[in-house]
Amino acid sequence: MGTKLLALLDGTLADPALPIVRADDEGVTRGDGIFDALLVVDAQPRDLDAHLARFAVSADKLELPAPDEAGFRRATDALLEAWNWKADREAVLRFFWTRGPEGTSEPNAWAIIAPLDEALRRQRSAGVRVMLLDRGFEPVPVENQPWLLPGAKSLSYAVNMAAKRYARERGAEDVVFYSPSGRLLEGPTCSVVLDIDGVLHTPPFEAILRSITVQTLFQQAPAEGLDVQFSVLDRSDFERCRGAWLLSSTRVLTRITHVDGHPLPASLLDSTLKRMLGVPSR
Repeated sequence: MGTKLLALLDGTLADPALPIVRADDEGVTRGDGIFDALLVVDAQPRDLDAHLARFAVSADKLELPAPDEAGFRRATDALLEAWNWKADREAVLRFFWTRGPEGTSEPNAWAIIAPLDEALRRQRSAGVRVMLLDRGFEPVPVENQPWLLPGAKSLSYAVNMAAKRYARERGAEDVVFYSPSGRLLEGPTCSVVLDIDGVLHTPPFEAILRSITVQTLFQQAPAEGLDVQFSVLDRSDFERCRGAWLLSSTRVLTRITHVDGHPLPASLLDSTLKRMLGVPSR
């Protein structure tokens, strides 16, 4: 992602090349921590309040102390002020909150900012080729199984990153997971939306991360005369849809051009969704 800036919660900048995490921090040794990420365009963070709220929910699900919201806002202000917006007008802001060193009650926290990945920027106009991969579980309600961390954005992303590497090695650029029964879930770092007969369908938030971008889609769709629904979708629905997209806070909206090597039509709603969600122009 190129040059990064790092800020601590007191609002001071630190050298991102120097360590700020102990070797025995459980966020490092066990992935026991949380993060969140959002897009910043021309120094304006998108949905900052919503991301900080989701960040706090993730901490609660991991039974971490509540994040210092005021501190993360100070870190955000410091990074936005220091960033060179003329050189990179789109950047990704990330918050981190770990359990800290084993045997202590001292969580560790920081925020970083980096340029938006050029591949994500390019995919907004060119689209993305995806591969369907079996996630290995059914999306059953897990409210009574809190140890599975439903809806938490934890640091344990090894499976997600492995899936993306697997797809890239085989000519795709991203992934959409499905369950063993064929039910569509989400991507490693994104949600999926299908246009089926002019209605927009997305998988319900069961055992998958609650997407802020999808929530924005639901909020803004009525004013555009669009119908958006949470629906149980099957991998075979790609064969009958009029188009499909990947959505996330950093990519915003990217049209899916191919699924498992097979071309997918471009939905007539693509330009409307880009305008509605405010996809930045280059």
